[in-house]
Amino acid sequence: MFIFLSKVLDLFLSPLTWALLFMAVGVVLRRRRARLAVGLQVLGWLTLYVFSTEAVANALQRWVEAGVVSTYQPDTVYDAVIVLGGAVDADATERSGYPEYNPAPERIMRGFELLREGKARQVLLAAGTLDTRPEAPVEANLLARQLMMWGIDPERIVREGKSRNTRENALNSEPIIRERGWRKLLLVTSAAHMPRALGTFEAVGLHPDTLAVDVRSHAWYPHGFWWQPRASNLSAGTDALRELFGRLVYRLRGWA
Repeated sequence: MFIFLSKVLDLFLSPLTWALLFMAVGVVLRRRRARLAVGLQVLGWLTLYVFSTEAVANALQRWVEAGVVSTYQPDTVYDAVIVLGGAVDADATERSGYPEYNPAPERIMRGFELLREGKARQVLLAAGTLDTRPEAPVEANLLARQLMMWGIDPERIVREGKSRNTRENALNSEPIIRERGWRKLLLVTSAAHMPRALGTFEAVGLHPDTLAVDVRSHAWYPHGFWWQPRASNLSAGTDALRELFGRLVYRLRGWA
């Protein structure tokens, strides 16, 4: 139920949804409350424009990535690197038959580099699927296949393919880690996701070092931003808002 509700709430955390709602209400009220209707229409367009600008998108990304620190120790050989899912485009992968990635492939790339360079003995791929079909591709299996295609020994790859969210990543990984006796761990995920992910693992008694990847925010331009609206900016800002809300929910529920 929580998984379903979280996806429904995601819809209402989107500025695009806000804009459409303002406009829709404006249309409904155009005859009875003309001034209010016009105001809502303008507010809808303004919301859509503001959140589509690079300045606002970058500000939200900087906010969600603020204070993220990687504690990765280059001189340490880790028992395992924990790579969280969220990098694979499942629908595209199912169509092509090969791993197809969304804009966050750095997670598996960094995991591969650590294995190749001998910085980690094994990798734990914590990545399931929300698709309930028996034939649905499981991200942990797709990532394992990718690593093997890149030359990583299958014996160094451990899969956790049942988790559907960050909390389940931690809950399902904990018994695997205890059973294998891993002590020195490194958690790899996107910078925006790292605070919530680390808090969730700490809540189940694990205290890994961290390596934040997929950094999306950038420095303020000395000559200002381009104020041309773009769909990519709207998407980036929406992702940041969803992550901030996710942190709030996890804290309120005691999960992180």
